[in-house]
Amino acid sequence: MRCLVIEDEADTARYICKGLEEAGHNATLVRSGVDGLHLATNERWDVIILDRMLPGGVDGLSIIATIRNLGKTTPILILSALASLDERVRGLRGGGDDYLTKPFAFSELLARLEVLLRRGNTTEDRRELWIADLRLDLRTRRAERAGQPIALQPREFRLLEYLVGHQGQVVTRTMLLEAVWDYYFDPQTNVIDVQISRLRRKIDKGFSPQLLHTVRGIGYMIAADV
Repeated sequence: MRCLVIEDEADTARYICKGLEEAGHNATLVRSGVDGLHLATNERWDVIILDRMLPGGVDGLSIIATIRNLGKTTPILILSALASLDERVRGLRGGGDDYLTKPFAFSELLARLEVLLRRGNTTEDRRELWIADLRLDLRTRRAERAGQPIALQPREFRLLEYLVGHQGQVVTRTMLLEAVWDYYFDPQTNVIDVQISRLRRKIDKGFSPQLLHTVRGIGYMIAADV
């Protein structure tokens, strides 16, 4: 297991890295948010162990947001002395896969990493999404239909990725707001309707079958056989 450890507390960092190496894993340590962000976004890791509060002007949640906005699905275990329920929820909703509070036992940390790695193996190796003749390349963040490139803005790609990842399922406005816009409330705007309309023109106009469907009163669905 190739682990990136982003932790500024020297004793905690040594404790984690020593334990990982004794367990047969490869641990790379950085102690600032800036260095952590650089390595997290420019190299491939099996798992990232990330402290919430970091020096250097870049905190843990900012690192997670950047990683997820780039489409990376690397499992992230958040470490933090912020132990309240609100803080744990904030970390998980911000894109973390698990949240472990300090102080902690290394045996628990290792067990949680192993669970994340098993879970991550089902998604990290997935490089493409398909429905009918629509293809999404998750590495390059590009889309094409019937071999023709489709120009998508980053938000449009995230929206389409979420819909295709849930193909055949009805997704609600709330689900889209949380997954694509990172809103945990309804801002009472037509932002979703506008983006869906633009996306429909790009992926369906001139193609058959139509893939993007409105389920009135509920939400939207990507499907090829409706």
